[in-house]
Amino acid sequence: MNPPPAMDMPIMHDSDRYDFVRDIGSGNFGVARLMRDKHTKELVAVKYIERGDKIDENVKREIINHRSLRHPNIVRFKEVILTPTHLAIVMEYASGGEMFDRISRAGRFTEDEARFFFQQLISGVSYCHSMQVCHRDLKLENTLLDGDPALHLKICDFGYSKSSVLHSQPKSTVGTPAYIAPEVLLKQEYDGKVADVWSCGVTLYVMLVGSYPFEDPDNPKDFRKTIQRVLSVQYSVPDFVQISPECREVISRIFVFDPAERITIPEILKNEWFLKNLPADLVNEKLTDNQFEEPDQPMQSMDTIMQIISEATVPAAGSYLDQFMPDNDTDDDMDDMDSDYELDVDSSGEIVYAI
Repeated sequence: MNPPPAMDMPIMHDSDRYDFVRDIGSGNFGVARLMRDKHTKELVAVKYIERGDKIDENVKREIINHRSLRHPNIVRFKEVILTPTHLAIVMEYASGGEMFDRISRAGRFTEDEARFFFQQLISGVSYCHSMQVCHRDLKLENTLLDGDPALHLKICDFGYSKSSVLHSQPKSTVGTPAYIAPEVLLKQEYDGKVADVWSCGVTLYVMLVGSYPFEDPDNPKDFRKTIQRVLSVQYSVPDFVQISPECREVISRIFVFDPAERITIPEILKNEWFLKNLPADLVNEKLTDNQFEEPDQPMQSMDTIMQIISEATVPAAGSYLDQFMPDNDTDDDMDDMDSDYELDVDSSGEIVYAI
């Protein structure tokens, strides 16, 4: 039996407007594809999520939170489209790729290079927090670079984000083990904004050192030991890494077990080391006040988006779904679970049971 049509909304297929260029990623959600707008010739990234059960509250929250964010250091949300088989989320395409790949090629960054990207990361996170959104999965793989020679960092993937406006106080263990704050691992009810600061600190450390701060250097794939080292805040900066005392002080103020004692985003924004060589565009945009001139607005109203999401909960008909998308069984992130089981980590580094 075919699913009933939407009451007031025609089914829109991406091929009506976008041409396929190539696949650019995959995960449990499905695939991400590079597409080209037939009319404007603009390249966009499109994330496809299978219609039906996968269109849950997390997907709705991701779309609502991402749509609300209009900042130069956040990948731009454009629209959602309903296809016969998938909900498609259309976003800005960051052609420079992942920060993770850039660091992998470079080995590590100089202190000035790391600060340049950290300034942009903190700018974007500060804006998210001013909009009452905490990301909860900040990591190098979720930070992209645009194709501009000036190298603008772009935060992406708001699948684990929470909004206090939506009354969704974080208390579940989500994220990626190497980046997770102690209070998240302990499954306390926590302030997502303060936990985001910890993840920003891990990102800064990796840019400077080229490895994760809480991995055992002798056995980096021992994820249980990584978690133990996070909980005991056991890390060091290798002797071969030459960084200033001021930089070390920022890292030490981020990696603090007690979230109440951890440095905050507003404090980072006023820190002397952070402010050194601050890019002109961040100075001009009044960084500390989160005043950014982003005149364009999302092309769809919230009512239209909610109607499309509602229709997307209706599964695709017949076997057409199997013909449309390849199987994808891998995902590097942790499931958002609220069970009371003990912490368990599988060989991929995923936490498969939350504390």
